[in-house]
Amino acid sequence: MAPQRFREQFDQIQRSMPDVPLVMGPDDAAEFFYEKGVVLARDGEEARLVEDTVRAHFTAVPELAQDQVRRAGPGPGRTGVTRIRVADPGRGVPEGDPAVAQALRSLRTAEGRAGRRLVSRNHVVSIAVNACPGDEPVPVPPGEPANPAPAATPYDPATAVRVLVVDNGLTHDYRSYPPLARTTGDVQEREVGEDGVLAQYVGHGTFIAGLIAAVAPNTDVTVRGCLNDAGAVLESEFGERLFEAVDRDGWPDVLSLSAGTSNGRADGLLGVHAFMEELRTRRTLLVAAAGNNGGATPFWPAAYADLPGWRDCVLSVGALRSDGEYGACFTNHGRWVRAYAPGERLTSALTGFSAPVPYVYRHSTYDDCRYGFGYACTCRHPRHHGLLSEPGEAPAKPDQVMFEGPAQWSGTSFATPVAAGLIASHMTARGMRDPRTARRRVLAASGYAEVRGAHVAALLPPTWRAVPVGAPGGTS
Repeated sequence: MAPQRFREQFDQIQRSMPDVPLVMGPDDAAEFFYEKGVVLARDGEEARLVEDTVRAHFTAVPELAQDQVRRAGPGPGRTGVTRIRVADPGRGVPEGDPAVAQALRSLRTAEGRAGRRLVSRNHVVSIAVNACPGDEPVPVPPGEPANPAPAATPYDPATAVRVLVVDNGLTHDYRSYPPLARTTGDVQEREVGEDGVLAQYVGHGTFIAGLIAAVAPNTDVTVRGCLNDAGAVLESEFGERLFEAVDRDGWPDVLSLSAGTSNGRADGLLGVHAFMEELRTRRTLLVAAAGNNGGATPFWPAAYADLPGWRDCVLSVGALRSDGEYGACFTNHGRWVRAYAPGERLTSALTGFSAPVPYVYRHSTYDDCRYGFGYACTCRHPRHHGLLSEPGEAPAKPDQVMFEGPAQWSGTSFATPVAAGLIASHMTARGMRDPRTARRRVLAASGYAEVRGAHVAALLPPTWRAVPVGAPGGTS
């Protein structure tokens, strides 16, 4: 069975998508979440092949009904994929999904002949991946300086680097935080619930924009709220939302994305493949978070940085520990992670609220670092008591804290905009217009840190200051 931390994150995302039955996969291992009873296939002949093959296979499996196999939409679009229903998602146990497992199995021979994947689960792409440590942003005292501190680079509209952030939007009064005065984009749809408490992950996009503006003031930052359902979206919809964002604002110099998913494979996501193919033909650099699962399994879209054809147009970013010497315990790692940036206990704007607003910590307590590290890391401090409890015990009362704007937060979510800001800052300093060339030069000039025994490229902003290991912090 999946650990409680996975179950809690799963329940949170399921509540945000009440009309889409979800399951953990594979085999309830919580490596990723996906839509129950549905597979993805490329439009056209491949979708027809998938339908026909699954129907034929199901005739030999008594507990599966071939009359359930049919197109489920959406129709042909720019993503080039369609949903195919293979079972009634309302039937069977909530944790099981034998129909999808059998559908994938039925295409193995055809995929072997084709030499590529023909069918896929419909994964959940999220800013708060299923293994995200159970902590949240920590309020800081008024007057606490930002970290990284705002650089002194002047703003010049003629040379400003265009940065698009795909996230969950901005808080309504974000411009009251001076570094975000020029930032534009979507205001988050729901900030405060009926109880007056900030909703989950409110301020995530604002925090990211604040980090970019601090590291690279000569930027025009736009934040799009493509991930408003608890920071999550189905893979089948994600590619379309990415296309909509670049259609609306134009292809930027840098696209900062702090979201993704693993899928147990090494060949990317079917639902975003069309977008990634078009990315190759543009000059945009995608800077993407490596994920917080603490493992080496590829996390997409960041892991495109390790695939031929995308190595120059994608920068995958992991998180450094607060001292900058080592990787943060939660960060994903492996050769597909191209660089690491400070991602633990950064300080920026969570909201621009002038009056304190309560925020409830909803996650459970971890007695020890769940990654096995001995130091007091972000998954231990502060010790938040969430809504989960041991079997037979009454639910614990969640902690509640107050925010007035600034916060301290941790995660590859925030290492990503720090790296994006460094690319933009390099472009400004060198008068460059090509972000991919800037990526190569920034990596070539990087320092080094250690992650799981490997020496890795460390991107450290000049205005960032190290924080002693063990100081309080939160993670996402």
